[in-house]
Amino acid sequence: MTDELNHFGSMEVFGLSLTNIALATAVALLSYLAMSVALRVALGRLEKIAGHTANKIDDLVVQVLRHTSRWLMLVAALLIGLGMLDLSDRWSARVGQLWFVALALQLGIWLNRGIAVALRHYEERHHGFSSSQVSASGTLLSWFLRLVLWAVFVLAVLSNLGVNITAFVASLGIGGVAVALAVQNILGDLFASLSIAVDKPFETGDFIGVGEIEGTVQYVGLKTTRIQSISGEQIIMSNTDLLKQVLKNYRRMDERRAVFKFGLTYDITADEAEQIAPMVKRVIEEDDKLRFGRAHLKAFGDSSLDYEVVYFVKEPGYDAYMDAQQRLNIRLMRELAAMGVEFAFPTRTVIVSNLDRLAGTQAAPANEEMPPARRGPRAAS
Repeated sequence: MTDELNHFGSMEVFGLSLTNIALATAVALLSYLAMSVALRVALGRLEKIAGHTANKIDDLVVQVLRHTSRWLMLVAALLIGLGMLDLSDRWSARVGQLWFVALALQLGIWLNRGIAVALRHYEERHHGFSSSQVSASGTLLSWFLRLVLWAVFVLAVLSNLGVNITAFVASLGIGGVAVALAVQNILGDLFASLSIAVDKPFETGDFIGVGEIEGTVQYVGLKTTRIQSISGEQIIMSNTDLLKQVLKNYRRMDERRAVFKFGLTYDITADEAEQIAPMVKRVIEEDDKLRFGRAHLKAFGDSSLDYEVVYFVKEPGYDAYMDAQQRLNIRLMRELAAMGVEFAFPTRTVIVSNLDRLAGTQAAPANEEMPPARRGPRAAS
């Protein structure tokens, strides 16, 4: 029996003894089991901690660790076993390179998952979307971060394998500039979409005003934004043009400021004119949805005494503003009618005078015979 064991130990495969290979295999299996048990225990404890806290960081760590690759764990276990073998310097260097590739790939998988979870939590907090409702701008940001992540991973692996990446990076830079010049308009809209996602000047459902356009934002895409105007048609604007203009977001108003004017006839007395502003203030303050600003006799118009009134609607909606203005207009009509005051309308007074008397001339009698008109020279036939 002893001779057989000695014979087995003396046998070699690719220059390695079977005893050494068996030891490396056993170490690899134990390493895989140890890593699997450690990962399961760590996930179990972190899940218990995450269930009792409102912190999103521990949830992020749990989601990331759940995406630990079993295949990469197996590769790591095999590399640990290969470390027990008496390998040549060349193969030892190869094992070291495989270690770098495996660890970098696992780190890339963790970071990729972390980006997805972080963006999902970010959109849920700011937009109220569920995990299945990811905006186009959020998707663009996710693609950009993942592209940077895996580009760095590939370059790091190539550099570790001994590839000179300096010329490769330079060529990528030149090619990137050429592509950027060719599609600069598209890239401008893409980065404008990214700016909308990060800065959030408006969101889907907001009522906005851009120049002469006012409407509700229906969709924010990678290149364009679609707005449902007040008159009903859909307006499509590029994201770059949208951000170049002054943008008004009415949804984020706490209250709406309103200014309106009206004119009264000149036949009212000064005492009646003085009572108009307090009456308007009383009417506005009796409406619990309005807040009074000011009311003044602003100017003497061509055909009216012009009043200007400022008030605030406590609800920012446009329909609420129009309802309030209608209630105020009807109430003013009743109050002014009770005071015996009328609204003015454009009028013009025409004074007719005797122009002949002003000019010092007299009109000719009707029966006076007018002298015959002088004839000019006869044209030659």
